[in-house]
Amino acid sequence: MMFALGVLVFAFGIAASIALHEAGHMWTAQKLGMKVRRYYIGFGPRIFSFRRGETEYGLKAIPAGGFCDIAGMTALDELAPDEYDRAMYKQKTWKRLVVMSGGIGMNFLLGIILIYVLAVAWALPQLRPQATVAEVSCVAPSQAGEEGNYALAPCTGTGPAGEAGIRPGDVIVAVDGQEVEGFYALVEATRAATGTVDFTVERDGQTLTVPVTVEQVQRYVEDTRTGEITSETVGAIGVTGEENRPTEYNAITAVPGTLKFTGDLMVITAQSLLDLPSKVSDLWTAVTGGERAVDTPVSVVGASVIGGQFAERGIWQSFVLLLAQLNFFLGAFNLLPLLPLDGGHMAVAVYERIRNWIRGLRGLPDGAPVDYMKLLPLTYVAVVIGGAFMILTLTADIINPIQLF
Repeated sequence: MMFALGVLVFAFGIAASIALHEAGHMWTAQKLGMKVRRYYIGFGPRIFSFRRGETEYGLKAIPAGGFCDIAGMTALDELAPDEYDRAMYKQKTWKRLVVMSGGIGMNFLLGIILIYVLAVAWALPQLRPQATVAEVSCVAPSQAGEEGNYALAPCTGTGPAGEAGIRPGDVIVAVDGQEVEGFYALVEATRAATGTVDFTVERDGQTLTVPVTVEQVQRYVEDTRTGEITSETVGAIGVTGEENRPTEYNAITAVPGTLKFTGDLMVITAQSLLDLPSKVSDLWTAVTGGERAVDTPVSVVGASVIGGQFAERGIWQSFVLLLAQLNFFLGAFNLLPLLPLDGGHMAVAVYERIRNWIRGLRGLPDGAPVDYMKLLPLTYVAVVIGGAFMILTLTADIINPIQLF
């Protein structure tokens, strides 16, 4: 029951994010004197609509997006007699940029508000957990196996890490060249290691490579997916630590905390955009029966399912963070200079401004508006590729959804 409620609430959150994105375009266009003909949430058959002033507001049956119809977004748009002077493509460049960035800004603003709520109501997690060494110790050769008792056997000595020179306070960032984020990831990487392995350590602003002879020991290991506990021979080096704890804030300290967290999250969002093409093979693997990696892209359906999983277990802080991340991603994605995205229209406006400035230096009048017909082939390519990626992601979410728990 709670899972279904979580899915519905998250889906509503996505719909609200889209609605506010389009409202950002509408409000800025209206404030700057442009005519907004229609503002609709959803696609497909109309459920209802009403008119207020010169704008028609409505709701359509398929809650998969929305649109804001501004008169004269391009020179191809047919204009009524009262729309010629107010056509968007005839406005000053800064006005066009403000309107096209209005939706993007609304997504960013909503994301910041959600992060602030998260900071005040719960705490802000560490986006990039660090494997900080708390203690360096000997390595127990085995572990007791009685039910409910997995105590380590006695041991003596300094242990492999201590002998190699690793100290408390060191941050281990990589094992054998593979980056690790957080102490749990360090444990997983060390368990799989054998022989002498290079550990990359950050200490006092310096990055050091420390060769450590990994000791093979007996441990009881739990399968995170099935919960089954089995006795295995794994690697160990004799360090202890813990994941970085979330940072708590009050209503005042949450302001700078939110801004810093947002900056870090934007860096991660930009990196995820750059990584999108490389995720196609992972999605295809998931669709064709392979394991679904937790870092593969998700559709609206997949994100809602993950939101339902968080709600089912009462992890509402992760629910809020996921919705905030979605808004940052939507905003950043729309900044891409590709038609029909907002960033594509912004790129056209900037191009026209630079072109007209150069023409002015040469004593020439402003050039004609960009011919969008000539840009249609590129637009179709972007739409086809984007549509195929969305279908692949949706298929993966239906056939092989991400299971966090």
